[in-house]
Amino acid sequence: MTTPAPPPPSSAPPSFDPGAEAGRATDAILHDTLHGTHRGVVVDSPPGAGKSTLVVRAARELAAAGRPLMVVAQTNAQVDDLVLRLAEKDPELPVGRLHSSDADPYDKALDALPNVRKSAKAADLAGLDVVVSTAAKWGHVKDVEPWGHAIVDEAYQMRSDALLAVAGLFERALFVGDPGQLDPFAIAEADQWAGLAYDPSASAVTTLLAHNPTLPQHRLPVSWRLPASAAPLVSDAFYPYTPFRSGTGHEDRSLRFAVPSDGSGPDRVIDEAAVSGWGLLELPARHTPRTDPETVRAVAHVVRRLLDRGGAATSERSPEPVPLTADRIAVGTAHRDQAAAVRGALAALGVVDVTVDTANRLQGREYDVTVVLHPLSGRPDATAFHLETGRLCVLASRHRHACIVVCRAGVESLLDDHPSTDPVRLGVTVKFPDGWEANHAVFARLREHRVPLVAP
Repeated sequence: MTTPAPPPPSSAPPSFDPGAEAGRATDAILHDTLHGTHRGVVVDSPPGAGKSTLVVRAARELAAAGRPLMVVAQTNAQVDDLVLRLAEKDPELPVGRLHSSDADPYDKALDALPNVRKSAKAADLAGLDVVVSTAAKWGHVKDVEPWGHAIVDEAYQMRSDALLAVAGLFERALFVGDPGQLDPFAIAEADQWAGLAYDPSASAVTTLLAHNPTLPQHRLPVSWRLPASAAPLVSDAFYPYTPFRSGTGHEDRSLRFAVPSDGSGPDRVIDEAAVSGWGLLELPARHTPRTDPETVRAVAHVVRRLLDRGGAATSERSPEPVPLTADRIAVGTAHRDQAAAVRGALAALGVVDVTVDTANRLQGREYDVTVVLHPLSGRPDATAFHLETGRLCVLASRHRHACIVVCRAGVESLLDDHPSTDPVRLGVTVKFPDGWEANHAVFARLREHRVPLVAP
């Protein structure tokens, strides 16, 4: 009697449990932070992966273990947000808010929190479980007993010279940040230091790992912000070596409008984005000033129609439709003068309370729908500024439901005419993907959702 052959193994991929994957990653990070022997732990976090949640949990667990710590953030807004999150999660946790001596140094919402002590002097906050401040303020703290632990939030936005200025204040640290975001800001040209081990303009994490390559490195594998329609594109285009997935499926979120389309370009691209998560509103090819009035008006009209059509979103957060209000919409630009022009166009249409800002200022923020004025729209050339990978990554990764890109035709030809010409420097890690490749990858996807401003 012949024994039947066993059935072939199933080719179906194993089911992906985003909560379990994220939980395992977080447990490993906290184990290395609380029980490891290395002086540093590095965590890479894609957009919306729960970075702030991780920072708050790590701070609470360190404090509960009797290990007072300092927390370093990069802006006052980030500091205040962390303090508010800590107070919300643990109202009994003593927290210090170290601030500057400016007239309005912190969010006044902190005044209502009895567990938060505020001072411009680190000595006044001695003995508290957690003390939070900006890297700039920590850099001026002297003559204090070093903390055993530190958490550096948005570590990829921190320059290495800022890390050097605070390194003497702690013994061990957890560094958390998004490697796909914009590089640290510097007001001076830094070419003279390129490739040197002490390049002050390099990110804190880049320099840290260059000198300590054996430090534990972790990554958060799930984005809870980006929908299933967006995570594959953002992961492939900007995080090819540290891929991530969306924490939701295609059926978990929806965006619908009560008012039907009027057939205009703005309405048609809105409908396309509502269904697919992406929309490209394309204007005729033309070289234009940076504040191209026609493109700016198109952006403003898209926002106006988003509000006029009575949008409502459902998601894993709320199965009941939630109105798409002005505060849940953002417009992203590359330049401040473009943002100012869009604000003026929106005001002329009676639109208020919609966030309009540059990619730099939109980092870390989240909206239901974003409208993006593409950095290369109408340009005669592709400069390093406009090709910067992090800028496009920020603009393409702020949304929970849909992203609409407004752009003049011809960007792909522009990219082909201006391939990357960045100089190759010894000792400098080559960024991959570069802005040229990332732009091509994004446009390859946006082409599938192209809507001309004027119907042919």
